[in-house]
Amino acid sequence: MRDDGRMSPVSGPAPGSPAAFGPTAFQLVLLRRMADYQPVLVEEALRELGTDRTAMREANRRWQAMLRSPRQRGAGARYRSVLGPPESTGERRVGELTFEAALWPVPLWPGLRFEVLAAPGGAVWNEWLVRAPGTPGPELRTPEDLRPWSCTVDEVARAFAPVRPMEGTAPGRWQLAFGAYVADFTWGLLQQVTHR
Repeated sequence: MRDDGRMSPVSGPAPGSPAAFGPTAFQLVLLRRMADYQPVLVEEALRELGTDRTAMREANRRWQAMLRSPRQRGAGARYRSVLGPPESTGERRVGELTFEAALWPVPLWPGLRFEVLAAPGGAVWNEWLVRAPGTPGPELRTPEDLRPWSCTVDEVARAFAPVRPMEGTAPGRWQLAFGAYVADFTWGLLQQVTHR
């Protein structure tokens, strides 16, 4: 989604085609988890991709099959096989630990990147959407500034510190509590803010 709220055009093979599972199908996997919170935004995204909920469910089914496959090579290798070479890689320190951070563009959200943090040996520690390097995020001063799909976990945590991380309701989901509010995120992207 562009910063003006409109989707960016996406090219590539039709998500429902028998072609290899690639970036377009991966975006459908991201949307599948977001549909519980933002069905209208997801419908707009599906129209932009030229597809529908059936293709979204099929992409999610194929993704889940890859996750459970006894032949899977590990999450880091899986992302490279699906998304291609990362746009950039680098080291990221979290406390005392050092991770490899790999970033991929996500055409539906050109101001964001899909980040995978992998420990030495390739085990994935975290996987979510983050702001693209050098891209300004939104100004977040009050809870009213927190619009769905406008900001990431890190941006909300910085703007409304101190926050309390809470366990999400499913894989790929996170919550942050701050003041009288709870923010829900899917794949690191804000979905909704509710009163506690």
